[in-house]
Amino acid sequence: MFSLEIQTLARLVIDDARERSLRIVTAESCTGGLVAGALCAVPGASDVFERGFVAYSNRAKQELLGVSGDLIADLGAVSEPIARMMAEGALENSHAHVSVAVTGVAGPGGGTPMKPVGTVHFATARANQSVHHTMEMFELDERWDIQIAAVQTALEMLRDRMR
Repeated sequence: MFSLEIQTLARLVIDDARERSLRIVTAESCTGGLVAGALCAVPGASDVFERGFVAYSNRAKQELLGVSGDLIADLGAVSEPIARMMAEGALENSHAHVSVAVTGVAGPGGGTPMKPVGTVHFATARANQSVHHTMEMFELDERWDIQIAAVQTALEMLRDRMR
């Protein structure tokens, strides 16, 4: 299902987490659990993968991760503050040490002039540290390609955050 590149990156994330005795949690919207799926495809992932949240709807973001409904109404779910809150909420609602969050527009519909298809916000959080954010504009035609590009970015950010 996943490319060799994604499989290798997921294995490196799991190995790095094991080496550092860190537990991982994911909070995903537009990737629908694919980041967690890539990590869990690695043998022995259960040593360090604590849990994954698929918070696809705005309500799920609020209920599972404690994201502010007012903030979603004001900024939209695809925004830096929401990605940051998802990453923080994943840590707060798990027993993990490091989190990654993904929220975006994978298409083919749902894009706007301000947030076109391919807009994805990422955030990582680590216990007792600041939250890191990045935003990518994936100029790809297919939903799956945007989702896989987002998985790769999320895994890279997660790996960087553990160092």
